[in-house]
Amino acid sequence: MGRIIGMDIHRTFAEVAVWEDGGLRRGGRVDMTRAGLERFARGLCGEDEVVVEATGNAMAVVRVLSPFVARVVVANPLQVKAIAHAHVKTDKIDAGVLARLRAAGFLPEVWVPDARTERRRRLAARRSQIVRQRTRLKNEVHSILHAHLIPPCPHADLAGRSGRRWLGEQSLPCDEVEAVERALREIDRLAQDLASLDHAIAEDALTCADTQRLMTIPGIDIGAAAGLLAAIGDVSRFASAQKLVSYLGLNPRVRQSGLAPARHGRISKAGRSHARGLLVEAAWAAARSPGPLRAFFLRIRAKRGQNIAAVATARKLAVLAWHLLTDKADYLWARPSLVAAKRRALELTAGAARIRGKRGPAAAYNNKALRTQEKLIAQQAEQAYEHFTRQWRPRVRERLKPAGLS
Repeated sequence: MGRIIGMDIHRTFAEVAVWEDGGLRRGGRVDMTRAGLERFARGLCGEDEVVVEATGNAMAVVRVLSPFVARVVVANPLQVKAIAHAHVKTDKIDAGVLARLRAAGFLPEVWVPDARTERRRRLAARRSQIVRQRTRLKNEVHSILHAHLIPPCPHADLAGRSGRRWLGEQSLPCDEVEAVERALREIDRLAQDLASLDHAIAEDALTCADTQRLMTIPGIDIGAAAGLLAAIGDVSRFASAQKLVSYLGLNPRVRQSGLAPARHGRISKAGRSHARGLLVEAAWAAARSPGPLRAFFLRIRAKRGQNIAAVATARKLAVLAWHLLTDKADYLWARPSLVAAKRRALELTAGAARIRGKRGPAAAYNNKALRTQEKLIAQQAEQAYEHFTRQWRPRVRERLKPAGLS
């Protein structure tokens, strides 16, 4: 077995520690440039392993060093900090800790995505950032209206055609009018960037069967499907649906000690927050569509309220996504015309030409009778779920008693 190289990487340099023959020694500093990393990699052998923590430039280090060594391992920095807490912390010590943990077999690793998954994650992150910027600008306009006692906009989209016409009719000071116009111009610019990102995401989704498979679930559109698949990557790395739920931070916190019963609290909110937010948004949409998911949402809402019901439905969607991706199957209660309409919208976003005068695969969605028939089938599934769960009774668990007591 070769050496274990621990690297504590920063923006401009990396501190190196080498574990070899049961001993640790310092390996010096490496410049965090491609030329510096390649120069460092030529001094390594094919049996060596390199350990780095997950940071903003960790994936670039992995790509540069992987051809020169047996493996580049990426460690979870939060778990490393919990395992190897020390009062004295320096770059040299941190690099040595990574090498020691790897040698002892206690290093908490993170999954290294392939190039396609990494690109999907970058696109999803940039799209989320643009959406947040656009929302901030819209909130700024709303705050200006609120400050001048103007009632809320009666139109759904303040930046839409009707919303802008309504804005032009409001009485505002000259400087506030300029601020509103400046915000609207920035919103238009962000809309162009968003359309470009949606085009790239749609092109990738057209060649990915898993993304289109997730779109068969009610409430999940192209944005949610692509973002969720980018977070999951290879679904086979999750041994069960519960593992995926925990990865997305939708599992409840559990506290249990001694003979006391376990107490379940709020969700952990660990893992990828962007995918978790997409699932919660999809849960609200699924709650408005007839089917078993809506029945599940209504059952939880009657007991715990709508916010908890939305999070519980998001967890249900994560479990459902794991099964669909693992079994390579579509959603059982999918509405064919709605799925066809989603796919056609995906093709148009990717740049497909519009066909005039011909009935395409999505034409069935415009047939009201067929659309109503599909809704009736989904409502029957919703009623079947309600009938099945209506007979459930809460199970009372007996408290454990110490051995020898009766």
